[in-house]
Amino acid sequence: MEKSEKILQMCRENDIRMIDFKMVDLDGRFRHITIPVERFGESIFEYGIGFDGSNYGYAPIEKSDMVFIPDPESAVIDPFVDIPTLSMTGDVCVIGEKENKPFDQYPRNVALRAVEYMKATGTADKMLIGPEFEFYLFDTVNYKVAPNGSSYEVDTRQAEWNTGDDGGFNLGYQVKHKGGYHIAAPQDISYNLRSKMCMLMEDWGIRVKYHHHEVGGPGQLEIEVELGDMVDMADKTMITKYIVKNAAAKEGRTATFMPKPIYQEAGSGMHVHMLLFKDGKPVFYDKDGYSSLSRTAHYFIGGLLKHAPSLCAWTNPSTNSYKRLVPGFEAPVTIGYATSNRSAVIRIPAYAKAPEQKRFELRSPDATANPYYAYAAILMAGLDGIENCIDPAANGWGPYDYNLYELTPEQQAEIQSLPKTLEEALDALEKDHAYLTKNGVFPERLILLWLERKRKESRAISQIPHPAEFDAYYDL
Repeated sequence: MEKSEKILQMCRENDIRMIDFKMVDLDGRFRHITIPVERFGESIFEYGIGFDGSNYGYAPIEKSDMVFIPDPESAVIDPFVDIPTLSMTGDVCVIGEKENKPFDQYPRNVALRAVEYMKATGTADKMLIGPEFEFYLFDTVNYKVAPNGSSYEVDTRQAEWNTGDDGGFNLGYQVKHKGGYHIAAPQDISYNLRSKMCMLMEDWGIRVKYHHHEVGGPGQLEIEVELGDMVDMADKTMITKYIVKNAAAKEGRTATFMPKPIYQEAGSGMHVHMLLFKDGKPVFYDKDGYSSLSRTAHYFIGGLLKHAPSLCAWTNPSTNSYKRLVPGFEAPVTIGYATSNRSAVIRIPAYAKAPEQKRFELRSPDATANPYYAYAAILMAGLDGIENCIDPAANGWGPYDYNLYELTPEQQAEIQSLPKTLEEALDALEKDHAYLTKNGVFPERLILLWLERKRKESRAISQIPHPAEFDAYYDL
């Protein structure tokens, strides 16, 4: 059966009228184009859907014509539209004279090349990852950026600051500051909505591990998924964000994956659990190693820690990211590893004891990242650690089996820290990216484009007067 006939059969069985193609731009946002089902045929899998790549942030105008090739295995019915619509993701190619070629900057193609490189090294043939999705759910959000004023305001009826609301609808079940971890109903007002989100994710093929309220009192939530193949999980990261935001909007609420939307509250990260397999056997397990991790696992950790500053340019690519990476909010600030220590940038879960579950998590990433670039960069950093036998203990990165937040300033000064700003992370990437360009996994042009784009973004934001500056300096 041809690919198109399989899709058309699915359309007939479900009365589908439109087919939607979802693509990913440079920053990691979904964009899409939709056609009537009558316009769909086998030629789309051969020739693709044409679009202007320059508007996605990728190519210069003179080389902007690209085509999107859908993946029929990704077809699923979109639950958020009125007209029955089938949704597909896929890959992007550049148009050649004789044939189309995969576009080397397209995020999914970068992730695919990283996996190919891993296989070529002989280290492993599969990388499994499991991201944790933290986000805030608000009732309203308002913001303004103008020459004569900048402001923002978020609100949710469960926030502690609403205990004195006399609007006539206050039931008195607000959640205290940083007091939301696993809070139950009636304080947990988003419980039913989270369950709906998780059921939508399951319907889309995303296996949910659990969901719960997170630490942040004003509506911080978490959905954690089961481990999955790296590229597939990058697809599912995009879809998860799509589902969460649209499910919230459908109920008149708003969800954000911003790392730090509320001052002095817990920030939202996207911790990434990871492990490697080769020929079906776990690469990271050794019953005699520290925390039952193999020497290969330690070298992988060493690579992540060595390249941690430059990795942040991909895993934490927003100015807001560095408002989360500060002491006191369970976010890592120092470069090190340990078992069961949430203050270390790499934590080894003590509960994952079985050989096929033995893993560690990188706690610095957040969901402003383009997941394809972030996961690919993580893999390339770890592989570089294996190839160069980078021992984290020998390099003084731990294990830190104590609370890193409680160190004296003198002790803290002796430990290498993560970047404190996006500019620092970009400077680190500019100096340290040879591990990414091996075998052309990350094209040099992509890295230069990323540096230019993110520096422009960072400098533009830094030039905007801040309300806190009026509080500090207006009367001087």
